[in-house]
Amino acid sequence: MMRFSPAAIALSLSFAMISSAGIGGRADDDIDPQSTALLQSGQEAMKAGKVEDAIGWYETALAVDPRNRAAYISMAEAVQKQGLNGKAIRFYKEALEIDPNDQVALGGQAEAMIAKGAIEPARKNIARLKMLCRSDCGAVDKLALAATKASEKPQLQASALEIKPTVGETPKSQPN
Repeated sequence: MMRFSPAAIALSLSFAMISSAGIGGRADDDIDPQSTALLQSGQEAMKAGKVEDAIGWYETALAVDPRNRAAYISMAEAVQKQGLNGKAIRFYKEALEIDPNDQVALGGQAEAMIAKGAIEPARKNIARLKMLCRSDCGAVDKLALAATKASEKPQLQASALEIKPTVGETPKSQPN
């Protein structure tokens, strides 16, 4: 019994330390106020039409607190304005990892996916939005219509000329 008591004491102390570390942590909804202020500065820059400045503010807000879901969404909207739909999809994904039911992030990601041509993943987001929508679902219906129209676009032909290969003919060589 005496041989195991130092190990038992060490184990119980380690459990006590681990459990007390969780008590002092912040809740997931508790975003750093400095990150929130930086996000606000970014939103003001966006309103002024300064997309690059806004992106800088959003990046700083995310560096201060990477759990700031609103900063991810704002960043996605900013890069989407620049036509960078792939980046926007990634930022919306980050926001959805924090809150999988965020309707703004789901809708924005679906819109970026449609613009990028990823219709099937966009339809999955739209189906999820329809499930989450409680009252005014007009925006969801517009997204569904956009996905339908995008999938119905005719495929462009590579060439309008028909090329017929000839069999058996060999090119004649020119004398030197």
